[in-house]
Amino acid sequence: MKSKDGKKTPVSEDDKLHISKSVFETNREMHEKAAEEARQKQEELEKKIAERKKKAAEARDKRLEAERLELIRLKQGVIEESETIHEEHEEEVKLNFRQKIVNFFYHNKWWLGIGTVFTAIAVFLTYNLITKPRPDIVVLIIGESYEIAEESDLKGYVESFCEDFNGNGKVEASIYYIPYTGIETKDYTNGVHTKLTAELQAAEGVIVIGNNMASDILSADGIFTDLSQIYSDNELIEKDRFMLSDSNFADRLGITKTAVTNDWFMAIRAPQDLMNADMDDMQEVYDKDFPVFDAMIKDLTK
Repeated sequence: MKSKDGKKTPVSEDDKLHISKSVFETNREMHEKAAEEARQKQEELEKKIAERKKKAAEARDKRLEAERLELIRLKQGVIEESETIHEEHEEEVKLNFRQKIVNFFYHNKWWLGIGTVFTAIAVFLTYNLITKPRPDIVVLIIGESYEIAEESDLKGYVESFCEDFNGNGKVEASIYYIPYTGIETKDYTNGVHTKLTAELQAAEGVIVIGNNMASDILSADGIFTDLSQIYSDNELIEKDRFMLSDSNFADRLGITKTAVTNDWFMAIRAPQDLMNADMDDMQEVYDKDFPVFDAMIKDLTK
């Protein structure tokens, strides 16, 4: 800054603060003015929008009221046709045969897919049921013994006393192994309870080879046939069970004698009404399988 004599006059600190303050206030006022203008524009815009909505709502209400009155007049027969109410009909799209087929599959693809899956399963099960050879005899092993069930020749031994009951030209015995242990977690993992229920409520397997665990679940009177009346002079018979530990069972199956502990036995289920079979069905199986059971007892007693 210059004085009257042309010399520069130093700017004091108060002058510097005054200048800075003026610039700050000017900048603040400009921002406030801009903000006020923006607020006013926003208010004007909101008013216009509200006005448009109000007019649109009034027009809609007016149209609905007019249509309501027109509908009343139609129902009362005052007028035959309405100039304000018009039924809208979609123009029917004409499709050729190929387009109809494509359209059908497109709109029903999910149901067709589900139906295809169930059809395939039904065909597979039916084919499996028809083509799978039915065994001539079924023997149940109830109790845990991998050596008896998997490593022995029990299947061949049973077949040696069996006949071609189903007439398919060959003798086929099925050994159903149910490794029941009485340990809930282990039996659940191996699906033992499901197998037990399925087999013990069906009539196919009447000959049972089991141990003391089988005795626990098949302890009710009448489950097995009383063998003491049939084989009164057989020392290996204990009421309804033929005990295997002192028999020729291990030798005949080609396994170690230690695998056949003193709680293993062979028995035959007595005919009775079951969940999946009646007494007549089970009696038929019993009559067919008992000669095989009898031949095995006589052979194992020698």
